[in-house]
Amino acid sequence: MHKDILKVVLIGDGGVGKTSLRNQFIHKRFTNAYKATIGADFITKEVLTDEGNKVMVQIWDTAGQERFQSLGVAYYRGADACILIYDVNNFLSFQHLGRWREDFLKQSSLPSEEAVHFPMLIIGNKIDIDDRVVSRRQARAWADQHSSDKMRIPCFEASAKDGIGVEEAFTHIAKMVKVPQLELDLNGGDALTLSSDTRSSRNYRRSCC
Repeated sequence: MHKDILKVVLIGDGGVGKTSLRNQFIHKRFTNAYKATIGADFITKEVLTDEGNKVMVQIWDTAGQERFQSLGVAYYRGADACILIYDVNNFLSFQHLGRWREDFLKQSSLPSEEAVHFPMLIIGNKIDIDDRVVSRRQARAWADQHSSDKMRIPCFEASAKDGIGVEEAFTHIAKMVKVPQLELDLNGGDALTLSSDTRSSRNYRRSCC
C-alpha cells in the first residue's frame, strides 16, 4: 500500500469558514469565535481512497483578506488540488469565486494546458443558517461553466458547525488526483510525493449539487 502527499489549498473570501471547515475535518470541532487567518498555514490528515491507497492530505488554509492576497504565489505553487469556498448566505462570496479561481491559476504558474484541467471543488458553507441566497442550481451552473472536458468541478454544501458534508467534500478532493500506475510501477509501489509532473486527474460524478 503506497502513500502519497496531496497539497490542497483552501481559498475564498474572508469569513466564509475556510478555517472552520478545516478544523471540523481534522479535529471534529467548531468554535463561533472568528479569527482571521494571517498568511497561511497547513494541517495534515491521512485519507484512505477507494483503491486502498493512503493519501496524506496537506490542507493549506489561506487568508481571505485583500491585504494578504499578494502572498498567494508563495502558497499556491506546488498545489495538487484547490477547494473554492463560499457562504451560501453571502452572494458576494459566491460571485467572487471566479476571481479567486483566476488568481489561483495565475499565481500557481500552471501551464495553460494543465490549468484548464486542474482538480478543483467548490463548497457552499454555512447551510445551518436559514438565510440562504445562493441555490444549489446556481452553484452547479457555476461549476459546469468552469469545468473542462477532462475535469468536472464537483460542488458540495456543508456546515462547518454541524459537520454536515465536510468529511465527504474533503475525502472527495483526495480522490480527484491520481498518480499514474506507471509511476507506481517504476517506484515499486514505494511512497512518493505528488508533483506537477506526475499529476493526472480523474472525473467523479458524485456531488451534492
